[in-house]
Amino acid sequence: MAYDLEEQEQIASLKAWWDKYGNATTWVLIAGLAAYSGWTGWNVYQGKQATQASALYDQLQAAAEAKDNVKVLRVASDMESQFASTAYAPMGALVAAKSAFDANDLKSAKAQLQWAAEHGKDEFKAVAKVRLAGVLLDEKAYDEALKVLTGDVPAQFAGPVADRKGDVLAAQNKLAEARTAYKAALDATDKKNPGRQLIQMKLEAIGGTA
Repeated sequence: MAYDLEEQEQIASLKAWWDKYGNATTWVLIAGLAAYSGWTGWNVYQGKQATQASALYDQLQAAAEAKDNVKVLRVASDMESQFASTAYAPMGALVAAKSAFDANDLKSAKAQLQWAAEHGKDEFKAVAKVRLAGVLLDEKAYDEALKVLTGDVPAQFAGPVADRKGDVLAAQNKLAEARTAYKAALDATDKKNPGRQLIQMKLEAIGGTA
């Protein structure tokens, strides 16, 4: 006999189970394979996006070094429209903002920093906020600068954000609030960080002590 009695019973049980659940199981399997295929395809797509964005970022840096602000802004715009999901886009926006600022194009600088603050991951967002608040501080747009600095930031950026708040509040002559901000900046800044000395000087200049 091809199969003994126990094996025949097992086959019969398997057939009965398959008659009842087989079709659903097949669909689950197909869905799983489709999901895996989709995930693999997505990773390939992401890799291709990153490669293309990296090439554009190299172009942007070269243009920035050549002080070609027009090209910098054009490449940054391409990165933001085509590769917004990559880390290169907010990185490019920060470089473009610096290029525009150096070219005295404050409107473009603010636009690039705003884009990075809205679309970048936590680290890029925090850097963009601090720099944007600095530009607004120069323009005496104090309330807008403080608004930009609101919200949570990664712990490593708590010091720079508090320091910038202190700058804005000091410019508004809100010295008590500025002292509080500078003290918070000192508390959040590593003692080995050379930037602490500058924060300390600003705090003492408005009558505060650590």
